[in-house]
Formats: sequence, C-alpha cells, structure tokens
Amino acid sequence: MFTIGYIAKKYSLSRSTLIYYDKIGVLSPGGRSESNYRLYSGADLEKLKRIRLFRSAGLPLQAIAALLDAEGGDMNAQLEQRLVSINSEIQGLRSQQKVILKLLQDEDMAQNSRVMTRETWVSMLKAAGLDEEGMKNWHIEFEKSSPEAHQDFLESIGIDDDEIALIRRWSKAD
Repeated sequence: MFTIGYIAKKYSLSRSTLIYYDKIGVLSPGGRSESNYRLYSGADLEKLKRIRLFRSAGLPLQAIAALLDAEGGDMNAQLEQRLVSINSEIQGLRSQQKVILKLLQDEDMAQNSRVMTRETWVSMLKAAGLDEEGMKNWHIEFEKSSPEAHQDFLESIGIDDDEIALIRRWSKAD
C-alpha cells in the first residue's frame, strides 16, 4: 500500500488532485491507515495509469469514469467519439489559422506557419517531378489507402467542399 504523498510525488500530481479523484469516485484508495490516511494498492496504481492515459487523450473526468467501468465495445465507442471530436477541433483550428493569416496579410508569417496552401503543395509536387498524371495518381493512391485522411488533407490546403467532392469522386472511379 502506498500513501497519497508517495503517489502524488511519483506521478507528479497534487494531493488535492488525488483527493478530488476520490471525491468524484474516479479513483478511490484501496484502503485507509489506522490514522485514516488514504492508502493506494497496486491495482489502484494501475487504474491511475489508465486515468492518466485517458487524460492525455483529452478526455474529461466524467468520460474517464465511464470508460473505467466500460467493457470493450463501450470503451471503443467512447474513444471513437473522442477521435471524431478531435478531428472536428483540428478542422476548426485550421480554419481559424487561415483567417488569422489572411487578416495579418504577412507573407513571411504565412511561410513560417504550418499552413500548407494548395498552390504551395502543387508547386512542391511539380518540383518533385510530378506532372498532372502523377498528381492524379497521387490522389488515387491517397484515396485508396486512407480516404478520411485524404479528405482532411484536401480541407487543410484550402480546397472548397465542392471541389473536394469532385476530386474524391474521380479518385475513387479509377
């Protein structure tokens, strides 16, 4: 059995965090000392490792509590839901990034940001030796191997929804 102080130090958590976890029922200690101090078992430490893993995935404590109680399919469904949410957040952040760059109207800032434009991407492909047919084949392979990532990529370089649909349609047709 391990004390709250030991656990807090080992996992770089505050005592108040562990007390809060106990209060909301996410991680209750396996026992108490004669002086009524919280004591954590090896199983509690394993549970804490899972909690920390789920927190690093950005899950809120309420969802973590449900995940810890969930079995296989339920856990996968919640994690898949989080992944969909992250993808949506990323798309929203990309849009915000583009608006900020447009407002700044600063070419140096645009070049030093992590924004890839359609024009930059096409010029890179051409510089690498791809002609129109090669670029078309690139899209076909991307669509075949990872359709959702292909969609995300096309959105990230600023292609509008109608053109993305068109590109994906002919990419699938070949």
